[in-house]
Formats: sequence, C-alpha cells, structure tokens
Amino acid sequence: MIGKETAAGRAVRIVFLVLWLVFTVFPLYWIAITSLKAPGDIFSFPLAYWPEHFSLENYSELFNKADFGTYLTNSLIVATVAGAVATAISMLSAYVLARFEFRTKSALLTAALVTQMIPAFIALGPLYLLMTDLKLVDNRLGLILVYIAVCIPFCTVMLRGFFENIPDALEEAAMIDGLSRFAALFRVLLPVMRPGIVAAFIFNFVNCWNELFLSVTLMNSDANKTTPTALNGFISSFNIDWGSMSAAAVFTILPTMVLFAFASRHIVQGLTSGAVKG
Repeated sequence: MIGKETAAGRAVRIVFLVLWLVFTVFPLYWIAITSLKAPGDIFSFPLAYWPEHFSLENYSELFNKADFGTYLTNSLIVATVAGAVATAISMLSAYVLARFEFRTKSALLTAALVTQMIPAFIALGPLYLLMTDLKLVDNRLGLILVYIAVCIPFCTVMLRGFFENIPDALEEAAMIDGLSRFAALFRVLLPVMRPGIVAAFIFNFVNCWNELFLSVTLMNSDANKTTPTALNGFISSFNIDWGSMSAAAVFTILPTMVLFAFASRHIVQGLTSGAVKG
C-alpha cells in the first residue's frame, strides 16, 4: 500500500512538473516562432504553431531599420558597468555591516530594506530634475549612476548574509599571520565569497538589463536607448509590430539565459551559502 502511494505521489509530481514546464516554456517558444514567421503569416487563422515557411525578415528589419545593434550595445555596457560597480561597492558596505557594530547600523539596514518597498516610478520626477541639473539626461553615464544607486541597497543586504556565514576565525587567522584587514578581505574572504559575488553581480546585471521606467525617462535619443526602451518603441497608439518585437525579445532574453546557464552553479551555491548564518 505504501509503495502504491509513493508511486502515485511520484506520478502527481511528474505531471505537475510537466505542466509547469509547458506553462513556463510555451511563451518563450511562441515568441521565438513568431519572430521566425513572415509578417503576413503572424495574423493568419487558424494559428500556426509550427509555420510552414520560416523567415528572417523580422530580424533583417530589426537591424536594418531599427538599429537594434546600438540598443544591444548600450544595454550591455550599462548593465555590465553598473552591475560590476554596484557589486563592488555593496561588497565593501556589506563587509562593514557584517563585521562591525556601530550606532546607526540598524537604521542603515532598515533603510536599505525600506527602499525595496518603494516603486521606482515614484521617484521619476525628482530624479529627472536632478539629472537635468547635473546635465546627465540622455547620457549613458547618468543611467549607469542611477542603476548603481538602485542596485546597492538590495545587493548590500544580500552580500551581508554571505559575510556573516564566514567564520570570524578565518579573517582573524589571516591578520595574525601579518595581513591587514583590507588585505585579509581581498586575499582570504573574497575567494571564499566568490559564489555570492557572482550571484549578486548576476542579479544586478539582470535588473539593469531589464529595467524600463528609468531608461525611458532618462534616455531620449536613439544613440543612447537600451533594449527595453526599443521594445517599448514597437508599441504605438494604433499598432503593435509583433514580428519585430518578437525578434527583439529573442535577442533581449538570450544574454540572460546564457548568463544563468553558465553561472547557475555559482548562483545556487551562493544563495544557499548566504541563506543561513553560520
């Protein structure tokens, strides 16, 4: 009887996982198939779940007419630089919060958590005025600085958990051997922290890569727009260019999928290590 129940439970889990996989993968499949249809076949009825003829016309128009390569380059530069700088700054601030006790420590942690509860679009008005005064509107440097500021609070709280999971004795032993605290941080703690740092950078990169509101507000010219802004541009008041939008979505999704595929081991290890304080 117990064996039958175990088999039944296993069957239910498999069915549930298969349904969940179909539910998750089908939108990605439909975007990819739509991008490979000729513009005239996208609205054909009945719907073709596997088109008879594949076409690269949507991809051709995407790069020839919309200059999508520039948008991809802008997104790659902005997301990589902002993610790396935010991770480096957060690493130092997380180390301070994990290893030292001071009067405003609780207030800083609370402030970092509260900022994650505030929708970003609430600050768009004041932020735009500030960036205008600094002459950083429609400037990739300005968008990078804003993304760094947005990523630091969450990344700091995240990396603090990793530092707290590393025994103090490891750092103290390095300092007894003659290393300064700064040297012990970079030569002893950071190699141990590598999975956590990789996980933090990937989260920062993906957040910057997919962000729309700030990019639309601060980037005006085609030379500085990012891919989310480009995707938003395919939607007009009277029409949606589904073919070009699907092709653009494929190029937008691919970098994050490849990044997660190659770094999945570090992400899982990093999140598991930082989840519980040792």
